[in-house]
Amino acid sequence: MKRQLVFVCLCLCVVISSAAKQFTLVLDPGHGGTDPGAVGTNAKEKDLNLKVALLVGEKISERCPDVKIIYTRKTDKTVPLKDRPMIANKANGDLFVSIHTNSSDSRIPCGTETYVIGLAKIGTNFEVAKRENSVILLEKDRESYHGFDPNSPESYIMFEFMQDQYMEQSLQMADFIQQNFSKKTDRTDRGVRQDLFWVLHQTKMPSVLVEMGFVSNASDQTYMLSKQGQEAIAESIVCAFEQYKHEFDKKNGLKFKQDALPQKQISAEETDSGKPVFKLQLFVSKEVLPENHASLKGEKNLSYYEENGLIKYTIGETTSFKEIKNLKKELDKKFSDSFIIAFLNGEKISVKEALSLLK
Repeated sequence: MKRQLVFVCLCLCVVISSAAKQFTLVLDPGHGGTDPGAVGTNAKEKDLNLKVALLVGEKISERCPDVKIIYTRKTDKTVPLKDRPMIANKANGDLFVSIHTNSSDSRIPCGTETYVIGLAKIGTNFEVAKRENSVILLEKDRESYHGFDPNSPESYIMFEFMQDQYMEQSLQMADFIQQNFSKKTDRTDRGVRQDLFWVLHQTKMPSVLVEMGFVSNASDQTYMLSKQGQEAIAESIVCAFEQYKHEFDKKNGLKFKQDALPQKQISAEETDSGKPVFKLQLFVSKEVLPENHASLKGEKNLSYYEENGLIKYTIGETTSFKEIKNLKKELDKKFSDSFIIAFLNGEKISVKEALSLLK
């Protein structure tokens, strides 16, 4: 009986520990130090990768304080390819995002693409994988790669019997990233792809490799060098992560109690002023969210209303259309899909009707 009790207690400890585990994101700025990566006319891949990765980490730390972020490097230093997945695995990461810059012998190819591990290109064209894996040839300790030659198609046979248990989650994250690139950057969408990357093959978690543009293309290079471009690229990855984390929480049964939340529900009394009230609708959720949820992006004093079984989050409350437009402009970077809504005496009305009432 005593042994059974001890066993039950140990099981409970494991369950509690697992449930309380902090989500760990591993950000991997590709290349660095003596390995410049792809080189353009005015930029080196290692520098672009690091700038964007640090910006992504900064944004996520601010908007998702419950997420632990691990970097494979935070400065311009050399990190062997084999060490990158080792860092991620040692940290017991929940998601691995490797950030890279693409290149081509031609100046024509341009745009963004996100990779997951896969055999789709073996025997045809796996130039991207060969280039990213070729850093192995610069390393002194090549014995650690067990004879793997990134330039030899025969070496890729080691991937042939690969079974990736994280494929579904990896594809989901990759798809979220490309969707957000399409919305927030003016780069060509080259889609989600599969290829044979050593760094993805060795990670024991959902993993993606982002190619954020071609340094060999003049337009892409200029965009990636600009503050505006780096901001848009980083924001795309961050928003994709927020979507992924939201789905991750739902799948892991993380439910939240409404009575502990700071948000308030819109009531008829609050909007019963005889004048139309404008609000900014930010997003829709299936449930009321906790204060620190990633979807709230650090915003406080939010309100919500329920419509057709969905929770619709809003911010702001004013009878001035000019004020709500200014608020939308201010929050567009955080909530690019937000739009203005209107209420009259607690009932939702069209913005057109609300504006006509102000005349």
